[in-house]
Amino acid sequence: MGRALLSVNIVKFRLDGHTDNYGEDSYNDQLSLRRANTVADQLASVGIPRADIETRGMGKRDPVADNRTAKGRAENRRVSIIVTP
Repeated sequence: MGRALLSVNIVKFRLDGHTDNYGEDSYNDQLSLRRANTVADQLASVGIPRADIETRGMGKRDPVADNRTAKGRAENRRVSIIVTP
């Protein structure tokens, strides 16, 4: 994915990590930030400057699926890429 972003000159963006709704807020906030940082480190390893990648831990805020099902919880455990100017 990093090479694809580079190939279209997208090198400045934000990564928002997310979790499902299980667990304490403080734990999920840290877990989601670790997820975003892990993706950022992988993207930096293919040449995207790490300083150009902002990371945020969103915890269980902003779910995209129903947390009452295993499938929904799995969909909510994600990292979103937001292209920034």
